Amino acid sequence: MEHEELTHKIIGCAMQVHRALGNGFQEVIYQRALAIEFDHQNINFEREKVMPVFSRDLEIGTRRVDFFVEENIMVEIKARSELDGSHLNQAMNYLEAYKMKIGLLINFGANTLQFKRVHNNKIL
Repeated sequence: MEHEELTHKIIGCAMQVHRALGNGFQEVIYQRALAIEFDHQNINFEREKVMPVFSRDLEIGTRRVDFFVEENIMVEIKARSELDGSHLNQAMNYLEAYKMKIGLLINFGANTLQFKRVHNNKIL
């Protein structure tokens, strides 16, 4: 699995944040705490990076990705009581629009940390 070691490290950081804070905070609190954990683990990242969105290879706008890790992994975080299909679809659409291969969808709002590894099948 491509970038498996890095995705495991990212999930480990998210687990540490969830253990420390639990659920119930706003997304921005988890985002700040995750940035601190990435720094602590020496993981290179950009927070709230503005990324171009493409359609038919033409840039049609921009969107901020929560984290862009090691120039390879998009990380989208949520603070919802439960993830549903629309959140996964959103993450997959972002991967395609950003022309990225791998992403993680992480939810801090549930009693236990929820995460999904998403893959852009349009990129070989």
